Amino acid sequence: MSQGENGTVRGEAGTVDTLEPQLTAADRCDSCGAQAYIRVVVNSGELLFCAHHGKKYQEKLSAIAHSWHDESARLLEDQRA
Repeated sequence: MSQGENGTVRGEAGTVDTLEPQLTAADRCDSCGAQAYIRVVVNSGELLFCAHHGKKYQEKLSAIAHSWHDESARLLEDQRA
């Protein structure tokens, strides 16, 4: 499983769907409490991560993740605005 960009989700079947942003400012990183930009679905539920922690844990989680939803590209959009 590889990380998507610009709000893409890559599922188990390898399909990629582009979605509107689903994560809001109310969604917080499970590691540090910062705004979450990455949602990972695993057997036990879902995990939310900021861009930093999503990248940090991506290699380990990709082996067990059912889907990886990454909206971290929004960080660059915010800087350009």
